[in-house]
Amino acid sequence: MSPQDLSDHALELIAARFKALSEPSRLKLIIALEEGGKNVTELVGATGLTQANVSRHLQLLIESGILARRKEGLTVIYSISDPAIFDLCEKVCGGIQKRLDHQTRAFETAR
Repeated sequence: MSPQDLSDHALELIAARFKALSEPSRLKLIIALEEGGKNVTELVGATGLTQANVSRHLQLLIESGILARRKEGLTVIYSISDPAIFDLCEKVCGGIQKRLDHQTRAFETAR
């Protein structure tokens, strides 16, 4: 299926996914979960965010389909439900790095 064939509903889901990724705190959470599932306390320690902020951002990431949660006894473990998110992040990060490298070379040449 090509992007031109996407329904309005599919485009809304895609926009929601990008919206979920538009907040640096949510990106920190995704990065913290790259090596495996964690509970809220571990995510607070890994990101430096408050517990309230972590909980709020986790909920949005779950609703967007990026994360999943499961209970282990009394603890809730959060994990990446769509590993393709790392491919997307790698493409975006790679593009940004190329742009920064180009700007650095242009700055050095201008000096």
